Amino acid sequence: MGVRRYTKMAYKDPDEMVFGHAKFPVLEHWNVQFGAGYVVPEVKVAPEAGTERSKETLVKEMASIAEQAASRAVDIGLPAFMLEQEHVFQQTYHPDWGYACTLAQAEVLKKYYDEYGVRAALRQTVGDLRIEEKGGLRGSEYDNRIAETIEECCKAGASDIAAETMGGKSVLDYGVMRGDIKAILFGIGYLGSIDMEYFWTRAVNICSKYDTRPAGDTNCSGANTCMYVAGGLLGKDMSHTAAALARAISAARSLVAVECGATGPLKDCGYENTIIKAITGVPICQEGKNAVCAHADVMGNLTCQVVDCWSNESVFHREEMGGPTPAVWLQATGYEAALMNTAIQTGNAKTLRDLYTFTDMFRDPQGTLLAYPNAYRVGKAIVEYGKDIYLRARAAALEASKVMMEAYEAKLLQLTRFELDTLRKYTSILESLPMEAEIFRDQCMREYPRKIPTFDPKSYGL
Repeated sequence: MGVRRYTKMAYKDPDEMVFGHAKFPVLEHWNVQFGAGYVVPEVKVAPEAGTERSKETLVKEMASIAEQAASRAVDIGLPAFMLEQEHVFQQTYHPDWGYACTLAQAEVLKKYYDEYGVRAALRQTVGDLRIEEKGGLRGSEYDNRIAETIEECCKAGASDIAAETMGGKSVLDYGVMRGDIKAILFGIGYLGSIDMEYFWTRAVNICSKYDTRPAGDTNCSGANTCMYVAGGLLGKDMSHTAAALARAISAARSLVAVECGATGPLKDCGYENTIIKAITGVPICQEGKNAVCAHADVMGNLTCQVVDCWSNESVFHREEMGGPTPAVWLQATGYEAALMNTAIQTGNAKTLRDLYTFTDMFRDPQGTLLAYPNAYRVGKAIVEYGKDIYLRARAAALEASKVMMEAYEAKLLQLTRFELDTLRKYTSILESLPMEAEIFRDQCMREYPRKIPTFDPKSYGL
């Protein structure tokens, strides 16, 4: 199928959006539905260090993770859940390992469905092994292994396939280190979008041959890098306003997976997913306060606002006082999803949605940007230039700037001098950039290849 660019919003008004409901629900194995009127909890657990040394030990580890999660689901009465396995290097590099690990987990989940009726979807998130400066992003051994492993996971019973692709990261990292918003825009918005189209056109084609959904991508390598470098309220390594601009840009980039045919539920660590849901109507996974096992953030409640699948973040497979981590963290996300589902059933969904949102909306500029009414505004800016990957990314950043400045001027959002100066400087630079994608590309191509040795233009067809 071809690439379908979005030029209008799926929702007429941001108030239409609420958790557990999507314009285009997704059905996966064992009748697990996403966005069909309820929220599904998700759990993901990284294998214990050392188990990846052999195929046999890793397969056993994967089966154990699935067994412990499914057992706790039955124990606490969860009707459905998603198990996500983010691949370690060996799972994606060795396609037969990917197949065996997926099959082991699928068999456990089927056993629990047959015995107890608990419904479980199985997500396999393949690793992006590609190294731009070592073989490039297209046609290298690593690139080919990824495609083979996607196919093997589909054969073995994966409900859906997700990824965290790395396109544009060499330029993005330079932009973060040098405080260069133009490089951030080029890395995430332009190069990232080009690579997404390459990666997801192929992934969608592979999944279409099986009963496996192409779920989507996340800009973990870009916007999440900015979020982590920015840190908490004491952090000064990167301004939070800059991280928010990067997040807005990332929405234009992560949207490409859906434009290539990905159906959702979009991957959880894409904090930009609220924007993409507003544009496309596909269901989304999100993480937030239950990701505390892996990292802190400043919007842990807000990300619940319009979610369809609620997740933790990866935690090592080990024992905690409450039991093994697959059980403990599924219980945490399961009870949060139960609260949302009760709100839906009692007619209080929008009240709870707004409470989630207002809790974090003005804690930090990133939360201000991603609050669903503002996320909708950024989505509208993207679709206005929907057919141009550069102009829509630029427009997203400029609209994000307006959102933050309006909140600051209304005395709702506090910004330090550092945050405000950075926002004003970056906005001025963005406004000065050309309105023609070809001119912007040519400017960047004259500047960044000579400054960034790891940047390989051929990886993007440039």
